[in-house]
Amino acid sequence: MTIEKRIATEVRAEGRKLSGYAATFNQETRIADFQERIAPGAFAASLRSSPDILALVDHDPSRVLARTKSGTLRLSEDDRGLKFEIDVPDTSAGRDVLALATRGDLGGMSFGFTVPDGGDSWTGDKRELRSVVLHEISVVQSFPAYGGTTVQARSRKQRTDADRRIALLELEGIR
Repeated sequence: MTIEKRIATEVRAEGRKLSGYAATFNQETRIADFQERIAPGAFAASLRSSPDILALVDHDPSRVLARTKSGTLRLSEDDRGLKFEIDVPDTSAGRDVLALATRGDLGGMSFGFTVPDGGDSWTGDKRELRSVVLHEISVVQSFPAYGGTTVQARSRKQRTDADRRIALLELEGIR
C-alpha cells in the first residue's frame, strides 16, 4: 500500500511543546482530481491499535521529533479533529521547528496514512475517509491541503487582549 499524505495547519508552540491539530474533520478539500473530507472517528481504530506513530519534520524519517511509543507524542481525537502534543527534543531539527513556530512561519501539519479495505467511500469524485491507519504526523513548511485551521505560536509571555482576539478569529477561520 502507498502511504498517502495530507496537510492541516494548526500548530502552537509553548515552551518546548508543540500542539494543535494534524487533521480536521468535515473540511472538504481538493486532492489532485477529487474532493476529500475526513469523517469524525477516522483515526480512532489506529490510535487504539498502533504500537508506534511518529512525529517527523516534512515526512522525513531521519528527522524524528517524537513518537507515541516513548510518550513524547500524544494523539487523540475530539470533535474537531486529530489533536496532537509533541515534546520537542533539544536537537537542531527541534530547535528549528520551535523557532519557526514561534515566529508563525510554519506551513502547518501533515499526516501520512494508508486506507484499509472499507476505510473510505466514494461518491463520484468525492472521497470520504472513514477509517485510516495513521503512520506519522509531520511538521511541514509548505501549504496546507486541508483548510479551516491556523498556524500560530504561543509563548509563556503574556499576550495582549488584541493578540488574543486575533488568535480566536484565526481559530474560527474569520481572519
